[in-house]
Amino acid sequence: MRIKSLQLRARVIVEGFEKGLHRSPYHGFSAEFSEYRQYTPGDDPRYLDWRLFARSDRYYIKKFEDETNLRCHLIADGSRSMGYGSGTVTKWDYARTAAATIAYFLSRQRDAVGLVTFADRVVEYIPPRARPGQLAHLTAALHRDPGGTATDLVGPLGEAGAVTRRRGLFVLFSDLLVPASAVRTAIGGLRAAGHDVIVFRVLDPQEVHFRFDAPGLFRDAETGREVFVDPRTAADEYRARFAAHAADVRQECTSAGADFEQLTTDRPLELVLFDLLRARARRGRAAARSAQNRGGGR
Repeated sequence: MRIKSLQLRARVIVEGFEKGLHRSPYHGFSAEFSEYRQYTPGDDPRYLDWRLFARSDRYYIKKFEDETNLRCHLIADGSRSMGYGSGTVTKWDYARTAAATIAYFLSRQRDAVGLVTFADRVVEYIPPRARPGQLAHLTAALHRDPGGTATDLVGPLGEAGAVTRRRGLFVLFSDLLVPASAVRTAIGGLRAAGHDVIVFRVLDPQEVHFRFDAPGLFRDAETGREVFVDPRTAADEYRARFAAHAADVRQECTSAGADFEQLTTDRPLELVLFDLLRARARRGRAAARSAQNRGGGR
């Protein structure tokens, strides 16, 4: 995190991740973004799975890692609440580094990567592309500091989904300090449009554990409102309410069909890549099982 260049920082994380992959029990675990889906007119017939057709009498497209053109939209919450950090790393530092790391990783695979930054509205939209200079464009946008006076998930995610005609992968980085119903609406809209969604909730350890010990004024980063709090009397209630909201947010994401991971800013960044690959592998296996079950039922 001491490396100022976001692109160089991402490269160091990805290279460390790949070296660790060969030394770890995960040796052989790779980005196998394979999936099955029904054939539609216009699809390349070279990718038809004839064995599955023989069992089911239906046409399915089987796409493998080297044949898949993944279109990934990185969605980064740049609201002021993301600027909080109890230590040396703010939530925004962590989120934008994780986003840049995924962009670097996917760009090396020649996948198309785009970016949406938002607060109470869309701040910047960069369409997914796989071309020289795209990574530099993305990291330049991620260097900007958080702004906005509120967090709105529904509007920005709905806008991003509306301008995306092809199905793709949406990866959201946000503290999700919004009502759980807003999470359900925003994620549900993307899923209803056929997109895969991975949600990374980024939090500061103090937000989760609330280990403050001295009474004082707590200031809302977005509204500026200040509230006097004595942690000795408020800590238990805060933790209970925070845990209840966290459980609701997780439930809304998973109910909508999104993969969900909660991260704190003291977690090693290369593990975000493990989370990404694990989520994609789960979805690929689920799609394959679904296709085979439909074939067996017939």
